[in-house]
Amino acid sequence: MSTSLDFIRDGATHFPAVLSAVELTALRDLADQVVGARPGARLRGAEALDAILATTGPIGVLAARLTSPAARPVRAVMFDKTAEANWAVAWHQDRTLPVARRVEVAGFGPWSTKDGVLHVAPPFEILARMITLRIHLDPVEPANAPLRAALGSHRLGRVAADDAAVRAAEHPAINCLAEAGDVWAYATPILHASDRAASPRRRRVLQVDYADFDLPGGLEWLGVDAP
Repeated sequence: MSTSLDFIRDGATHFPAVLSAVELTALRDLADQVVGARPGARLRGAEALDAILATTGPIGVLAARLTSPAARPVRAVMFDKTAEANWAVAWHQDRTLPVARRVEVAGFGPWSTKDGVLHVAPPFEILARMITLRIHLDPVEPANAPLRAALGSHRLGRVAADDAAVRAAEHPAINCLAEAGDVWAYATPILHASDRAASPRRRRVLQVDYADFDLPGGLEWLGVDAP
């Protein structure tokens, strides 16, 4: 673990060399199968994820270490930034959750559908209990659009989209550089952004959100297992 970042204080930390060469190959093959010409794809029922995300797998063990042994993956997205799909993302918080079905619960909403998946915006307290793990399948150098995180911003509460850049500027920002097989861990509501790559190369990233609790009122996580 990084010696300079504290996950509780900063909302981010770096774990080097988490995945083996065999595990990296399996995830790269999955990325090439599911992403195609798109910038990313939501994953569900992908067998290549089972052993890696399981409670005894390298990512599952890491999630339990940062939360509790009850941690389970509730969302998985594969990103692939290339010269053809070289996008920029402004400062923002991740604000919605994928759920199995619509159940009206106080504090949850609005509702939306992304790639055919039902999402809902929860109260901030739900997001504050979650963690996000970004598993790097390729090296990420300064010119290849590393994720930027505003350290400590996970403690701000819900930030309006129009205020995100201003509030991020109040905090020290870090470029999240990585080698293939590294994992960056974030508090899910941390403010983050990504520029277009100045020297675009493959930048495949598997992003997995973990929670160690059930949703209230009959809402259920969609999860990453096959339906």
